[in-house]
Amino acid sequence: MRTEFKKKISKSSWPNFNVRKWLNKRSNDDNFHSDYSLPEGWLMDSTNELKHSASVKEAPPVSDTDMLNLRMFVGTWNVGGKSPNEGLNLRDWLMLPSPADIYVIGFQEIIPLNAGNVLGPEDSGPATKWLTLIREALNSNTSSSEESSPTLSRQCSPGEHEQQHYYCLIASKQMVGIFLCVWVREDLYKHVTNLKVSCVGRGIMGYLGNKGSISISMTLYHTTFCFVCTHLASGEKDGDEIRRNLDVSEILKKTKFSHSFKALGQPPPPESILEHDKIIWLGDLNYRLAAGYDNTLELLKKNDWQALLEKDQLRIEQRAGRVFKEWKEGKIYFSPTYKYLFDSDQYVAQTNKSKEKRRTPAWCDRILWKGDGVEQLWYVRGESKFSDHRPVYSLFSVHVDMTMTCEKLSSSIAASESSSISMSRSCSSRTLTNAGLSSSCFAKVQAEEQLLLLTREHRHRTCRVLS
Repeated sequence: MRTEFKKKISKSSWPNFNVRKWLNKRSNDDNFHSDYSLPEGWLMDSTNELKHSASVKEAPPVSDTDMLNLRMFVGTWNVGGKSPNEGLNLRDWLMLPSPADIYVIGFQEIIPLNAGNVLGPEDSGPATKWLTLIREALNSNTSSSEESSPTLSRQCSPGEHEQQHYYCLIASKQMVGIFLCVWVREDLYKHVTNLKVSCVGRGIMGYLGNKGSISISMTLYHTTFCFVCTHLASGEKDGDEIRRNLDVSEILKKTKFSHSFKALGQPPPPESILEHDKIIWLGDLNYRLAAGYDNTLELLKKNDWQALLEKDQLRIEQRAGRVFKEWKEGKIYFSPTYKYLFDSDQYVAQTNKSKEKRRTPAWCDRILWKGDGVEQLWYVRGESKFSDHRPVYSLFSVHVDMTMTCEKLSSSIAASESSSISMSRSCSSRTLTNAGLSSSCFAKVQAEEQLLLLTREHRHRTCRVLS
């Protein structure tokens, strides 16, 4: 049975909850959904961080290889405030010729961005429907009774579906209209640790969640991942791209992952986006075309995407070094993803003569990445007419370290040494009148020193083998 981490918000706590929501404050209610079961091998600490129980023996290290090559699907879709119907087929979007190992799926505007939804209690109904549809698409052999709710499901147990892959929900999180979920093959989920979620509101007053980001941080084996789903400032007036650049800068600065549990002898978990080994940034980034309306329509008729991309604000800002410096994006060979008439292949600009309501077509929906060991295999768009945006997805090949590298061993030792030095200074600064307290403190320092010696010896042996 799946565990639901989110607590129900009582009516009496509604005002306090909304004040926290408006000011983008963290609270104990700011949790996430997951397929993880807690009774055996997993613990939850006071900050709702999922981690392996120290009392459970870890699986023996893999001896045949130190590197795992995985396929990762990343998809983003602004669904225009529409809730999905049961007949919506996501298989055409999510199903590949051969399945991926990890699925990262982000949405924007899963609810209408009206005042009631932005300022009031969160409407999780559409998120429930999206999770059900995704689970159905990824796990076609699952019975409908198991998929009736995103918070009640069969327990993910490796080995139950050896004939075909079964995918478990690692984490899902909603902030107003932004929604991000991460799924992995059930044989991989037990190797996921240090799972954390961070939200940054960048909407009204620079705080509210109608715009902003949801970030999920996790460690798979010994490789750290960060998935950042964003909905940036809208508008196609001159200078609006500067607001989007500022959103990116603030999200990078304000996204923090607090880890209360830090294992000795292990590198400290990342606390910011850029500290991760591999980072995927997806969403409706809202960058438009710095081209005239008539000129854009003429190039659209010719399907001259490369000429249009020369006017793409995101690429202009990147080349100038004003945003996403040293980030990568694949080549775009598909038509602009925004703005379409609902249930149509026609852009609004092709039919609406009103200058106030027409929207120049643009590649608003994008996927970027940063980090070594990431190779993009596909970068395409889907053709569902459900929304005024077209979904975009990418397939990546990612290298995952199954054993700790020498660099990370050095990092873990440096962190342990820093901790030991800090503890030693703390002990020496205390008065020695309390003999019990002093002896306890010095005993901890001695234990730290012994651990450092053992870790150094292990690192040297490991590095000699690797070299």
